[in-house]
Amino acid sequence: MLPIVHHPAYQADIPADHRFPMGKFRRLAEVLMEERLVAPGGFHVPEPAPAAWLALAHEAPYVEAVLGGMVAPAVAREIGFPMTESVALRARCATAGTVLAARLALAHGLALNTAGGSHHARRAHGAGFCVFNDVAVAARVLLAEGQAARVLVIDLDVHQGDGTADIFAGDDRVVTFSAHAEKNYPVRKVPSTVDVALPDGLGDSGYLAMLDDHLDTLIDRAAPDLVFYNAGVDPHADDRLGRLALTDRGLEARDARVIEAVRGRGLPLAGVIGGGYDTDVDRLARRHATLHRVAARFA
Repeated sequence: MLPIVHHPAYQADIPADHRFPMGKFRRLAEVLMEERLVAPGGFHVPEPAPAAWLALAHEAPYVEAVLGGMVAPAVAREIGFPMTESVALRARCATAGTVLAARLALAHGLALNTAGGSHHARRAHGAGFCVFNDVAVAARVLLAEGQAARVLVIDLDVHQGDGTADIFAGDDRVVTFSAHAEKNYPVRKVPSTVDVALPDGLGDSGYLAMLDDHLDTLIDRAAPDLVFYNAGVDPHADDRLGRLALTDRGLEARDARVIEAVRGRGLPLAGVIGGGYDTDVDRLARRHATLHRVAARFA
């Protein structure tokens, strides 16, 4: 069955009235078990990422500050979380989860994390609910180990992947692709290898046509040994922070197009869930589970 990575620490302890829907991680794991998408042996569980991994994508003083509980107040405000031990552990485990998903993808062709997609975290600091950039760390770990020589990042979260673009600027081993709402956060974008800025209210047909225009060319250009896919569900019409008006069927078709394009070429794909901010945690978790349902067809 489809290898799926999860850790209980993905759900950090933050105030109940916090605007980030932290409860979605635990509920997503429950939904996947209820729908019998998890292998009989259960989830693959990562160990927290060591500082040496994190420093491959982030500046060492920032890594030390997070792990030591000494994050500057201004940086904590930009991240948007109280920078507690629980939040730091969550970031380490989610990052290690994406590393593990990448290893499993190399072994099995396709693997998913039940967290990840923290694409606003830059080299020097975190931002936008992102402490460590899990995809960037995972890519650098696999590159450093020689498990991959070239990597492609397909980022379809509604927000531009500015942190990922910042970390890989000048690194020609990694091709970054971000298709996002033009008028959404962050205000100041960092150029990816390829950016597609989309108009508000685009809808399913326009969005899927955009993918059809770019996916094959993108994969040919990148010639990757490994693909990371950020399947944020915040492009959905009902998402609090989204602007692209996709439906449930649109998200399902989007995920199928990406997975089919990558796996159809025999390339390994590691998927992460990215953003999603519906106030109804159960509905949000089931929306995130779309990626896992679709991927199960290809496992």
